[in-house]
Amino acid sequence: MLEEKSIVDDEISDERLNDEELNPNEITEVDAEEESSDDEITVLQKELLESQEKYLRLAAEFDNYRKRTLREKMELIQNAGESLLKEILPLVDDFDRGIEVASQAEDMDSVRAGMMLIYNKLRDFLNNHGIKEIVAINENFNTDWHEAVTKIPAPSDKMKGKIVDVIQKGYILNDKVIRYSKVVVGE
Repeated sequence: MLEEKSIVDDEISDERLNDEELNPNEITEVDAEEESSDDEITVLQKELLESQEKYLRLAAEFDNYRKRTLREKMELIQNAGESLLKEILPLVDDFDRGIEVASQAEDMDSVRAGMMLIYNKLRDFLNNHGIKEIVAINENFNTDWHEAVTKIPAPSDKMKGKIVDVIQKGYILNDKVIRYSKVVVGE
């Protein structure tokens, strides 16, 4: 019985070999397919390398751009006030001359007049750069514009909730509060 089984197995394996044998045309087709797949692999590898190189160059270019913009931003921040400060320098010169004249002057009216000229020049400078004073005295207290330092009894009923005194002036730069008015509110 074992012999019969062995003979049957041999016959089956011979049939498989006959089925799996390739004719010469099929062999050349398989070789052609392998060559074309090798060519495709080579082409794809070249494309991959090119893509990786483009990616590296793009990443390096972006990194350089980021560094350059950061450097330009830092320079802009450092030098942003330069033109403004240059325009203030003549006012400092005027104050220096005023102090020198005030120390030697006997007529205080002329010193006062000179200081008023410098003060008006400074106010004009601020107005030209968009800085405006917050009007506060006798106005209703508004937390968007004012900072209450203290409250005192109002001198009259009309002054309740209104600003009685200004301790420190407030300023607006282009509709944005840059310093709140420090005020005394009547209650």
